[in-house]
Amino acid sequence: MASSTAAEPISPSNTRLGWIGTGVMGQSMCAHLIRAGYTLTVFNRTPSKAQPLLDLGAHQAHSPQALASQSDVVFSIVGYPSDVRSVLLDPTSGVLSGLLPGGILVDMTTSEPSLAVEIAAAAAEKNCHSVDAPVSGGDRGAKNGTLAIFAGGDKDTVHRLEPLFSLLGKVNYMGGSGKGQFAKLANQITIASTMVGLVEGMVYAHKAGLDVGLWLDAISTGAAGSKSLDLYGQRILKRDLDPGFYVNHFVKDLGICLKECQNMGIALPGLALAQQLYVSLKAHGEGNLGTQALILVLERLNNVSLAPAASSS
Repeated sequence: MASSTAAEPISPSNTRLGWIGTGVMGQSMCAHLIRAGYTLTVFNRTPSKAQPLLDLGAHQAHSPQALASQSDVVFSIVGYPSDVRSVLLDPTSGVLSGLLPGGILVDMTTSEPSLAVEIAAAAAEKNCHSVDAPVSGGDRGAKNGTLAIFAGGDKDTVHRLEPLFSLLGKVNYMGGSGKGQFAKLANQITIASTMVGLVEGMVYAHKAGLDVGLWLDAISTGAAGSKSLDLYGQRILKRDLDPGFYVNHFVKDLGICLKECQNMGIALPGLALAQQLYVSLKAHGEGNLGTQALILVLERLNNVSLAPAASSS
């Protein structure tokens, strides 16, 4: 089946999909593919997390290797670079030990660019293809199928995957292997400083006696408007700190960014500051909250609270 898809456009009738990692993002992304009619096999280290997808018609595999052996295109979206290495490259249980020649591996985890290059080389040795395609847009983007997808790898392979990517969001081809990861890391750098600006503005507005909700609406259509404001402004006010994207994973991403800055010999002080603020959340045991929980750091620093109960007196 892998050989037939090499010539034909990818469609539910000729392409079997595998998906590794059914967490906050993966759950919704998988559901779009199943609803589009694709045969999909899932693997998750915690099998119960895959149950909603099994209810939709997905099959379950007992290892990444077993999943790959019955898939033409395998997606992965897991936590850390070490997880990526384990599920894709492990010689006995990893995806590449089971993927047939002509198969395509699509890693959507935010990871190290050098690892993406390594995976692409390992895939090529087995006559397979690899694309690094991390995403931005959080849980809402995953649910709505509006993610920004940053793709690195062979251009023709990325183009072939368009029918699948279009179900998840908008794909942006960024260049060769690793370039998708570099694009996502630059995205995270931008988000980090934007989030610092948003929560600082909210604390300032609160301290100045403004109605913070009214203020958010007022600035949203001006030059200070941003996707971060749209996604998280009202969530912060409502004290909805549930993860669309985990603090723990953001700390991981920003750490990779700083490491790459060292490799490039560049100084990004805004990035370094944001990373320290997010590390302080993790130190307070708040790593499993969403990135909007940065408000907690600014509240502690300034001994204020924007929580609804405190502002309704």
